Formats: sequence, C-alpha cells, structure tokens
Amino acid sequence: MSYNVRMFNYYKLNKDENTAQKTYQFINNIDSDILAIQEFYDNKKNNLHYPYKYIKLKSKNLKFGLAIFSKYPIINSGSLDFENSGNNAIFVDVIKEKDTIRIYNLHLQSLKINPAKENFGQADSEKLFKRLKNGFYKQAKQTERFLAHEKQWLGKKIICGDFNNTAYSWVYHQLKNNKKDAFIEAGSGFSKTFHYPFPMRIDFMLTDISAQVYQYKTFDTNFSDHNPIFSRIGWD
Repeated sequence: MSYNVRMFNYYKLNKDENTAQKTYQFINNIDSDILAIQEFYDNKKNNLHYPYKYIKLKSKNLKFGLAIFSKYPIINSGSLDFENSGNNAIFVDVIKEKDTIRIYNLHLQSLKINPAKENFGQADSEKLFKRLKNGFYKQAKQTERFLAHEKQWLGKKIICGDFNNTAYSWVYHQLKNNKKDAFIEAGSGFSKTFHYPFPMRIDFMLTDISAQVYQYKTFDTNFSDHNPIFSRIGWD
C-alpha cells in the first residue's frame, strides 16, 4: 500500500482530533506486506504493526519525511536526498523467500495548487504560472535523478508514491517507461487518489515488466487529502 498521510493531520487540517489514530487503525486493518508513506510524521504515538522499517526524515529537527514499513527483512536501504526540496525518494531491498525485491517510495515536488483558492483568471496569475514553472522544473530534475538511480538496479522492483502529477504528464511517462502501472493492469474506474473537484490520479504503483498484478484498489478515505492505493503483486 502507498499512502500520503498528510503528516497524520499534524497541522489539524482535519477537524477530527482522532484523525491520526484512525489513520493508524485503518493502515493496521489493511495489513499490507509493504507500506510506503509520503508526508510521514514521526510521532511517538505511532502504533503501526511492522517488524521492519526505514524512515528518512528531512533533518534531525524536522520530524517529517518518507517511510517504508515491511513484514519482510530489509537488507539494504537508502535515500536520494533531493536538493533544495522538502520532497524526496527512498528505497529498501527486502527479502521474500528467495527473492530480493527493491521498493522505491517516491514523492516528487509539489506544485502547491490549492483547488479551493487558485484562480487562473486573477490579476496575480503570472505569479501562479511562475510557481508552476518552478515546480515542473524541479519535478523534471528529480525524475532524472531517480531514473539514473533506478537504472543501476536490474532486479525485481516496485515503485510507488505521490508523483504530484497526472498520468498525462511527462513525468509519469518517463517513470512508467518499460514498467507496468498497477491501475492499468488490474484497476477499474478513475482511481481518484487526490481530493479534487474532478477525478485526479497522482499516486501510482509501478512494477517491472516481469511482475504480475493481481489486484488494485483505491480506498475512499477522509483522513488525508490523498486516498491510499493498494495492490497485490507477484512474480512467477
């Protein structure tokens, strides 16, 4: 499962004071073998039930970042450490029976668009376009950095996360090249992963071509501004 949890409601954007605990409970009930979290917040009340984990926080003082939790032993882990950005990509190598599988958790640069506030017809729309241009530029550089790192791994892999862009974007097509999209393989409907007035899929799960995707599901939740995505994946 991949889930942007919006820091477990750290900024109280959801008025329900029990949002964080409800999110932990939801995740534990799904009980996925691998869990990739974007906008993770390192809270002492975190009670996620996993024996193995890799957490990469932005800094010692900032307790937010990315996390991967696993039921399988983690034998290797690392971070790409995107420059001049609060976003990042991390990875772990897990052992499942005789297989070593690499899991990437990718969170590309946010374009910082608020659907409730933005208006492209406003007088200050030039500032908005400039901000979007900067966001797209960072996304492109981060994608290139990721692809160079991924190219070094020739084994089985799953790439999941919040791409902050749609399936029509340059970013998506670069990342999907020579891979399977779990939604396309086994999903249905629109897979709305971001709370927006119309269906928007910006959270993805990709696999190498040799993988088999048996199931894909988007959960409709209100704990974050993103919906979690879940897939069952295997190799013959």
